[in-house]
Amino acid sequence: MKHLLSIEALGKEEIETILSRAAEWKRLRGSEHPKPLAGQTWAMIFTKPSTRTRVSFEVGIHELGGKPMFLNAGEIQLGRGEPIKDTARVLGRMTHGAVIRTYEQREVEEFARYSGIPTVNALTDQEHPCQILADIFTIQEKRGPIAGKVVAFIGDGSCNVPISWIFAAAKLGFELRIASPPAYQPPQAILDRAGGNIRVTVDMREAAKDADVLYTDVWVSMGREAEAARRLQELTGYQINRELEKLAKPNALVMHCLPAYRGKEISEEVFERHAQTIFDQAENRLHVQKAALERLVS
Repeated sequence: MKHLLSIEALGKEEIETILSRAAEWKRLRGSEHPKPLAGQTWAMIFTKPSTRTRVSFEVGIHELGGKPMFLNAGEIQLGRGEPIKDTARVLGRMTHGAVIRTYEQREVEEFARYSGIPTVNALTDQEHPCQILADIFTIQEKRGPIAGKVVAFIGDGSCNVPISWIFAAAKLGFELRIASPPAYQPPQAILDRAGGNIRVTVDMREAAKDADVLYTDVWVSMGREAEAARRLQELTGYQINRELEKLAKPNALVMHCLPAYRGKEISEEVFERHAQTIFDQAENRLHVQKAALERLVS
């Protein structure tokens, strides 16, 4: 695995290896352990704001023995119009790897192609692979193998998080249900490409019934702020609340990739009741990403 660009591009064995090693890295944290990035400098190029992604990658690279170098895209020549392939060819000669958080998937893929160094997609509008790997790790940590389980995604089913869930479902053998208004459902072309046991519906109650996991994300993703008023109106009601929670299995996990806007995609009551899971989910970004970085350089 030279790059981590999408869930779609990962094989089942690669995913399982990352998840297995993530458990080891979590167990070893705070003790003496190998430093697979020793002597390396990794560029972190971020066009979008970030809390969890930036912190988890900076800490993870440091704990693996490397040095993270944060580059705000607006403060380098990329922000003044330099082509991504030229930035890639420069950084490929000076750094050992790159973590990129940006808008277009094609930019991450182009960087990987021209840089010649391991490249990680830390979020694009099309996919969020590191988030979904951490989510699956969290589910398996708390409820055992994800194969055969039911994950219900409630809300904007066309954004990067559910798209990555779609590709994961086909590879790992679980059922994915997506409940969204018609305008927010995933493209049929992606569903056809992924295969797997995936059901898309407008009916939240149908999606939540007997689910093992209820999952949601913000209604207004980064870059969609101009659409905020319309999105808030059209997605109103697609909320994980106590009534929806009761339809899922009694021990169902409630998950959110954060940041959360209580009273919109999730109620305050349900969020706080499941805060332990949600913040375990956030912490697990660190352990899973360390496993992925190790895999990239092994």
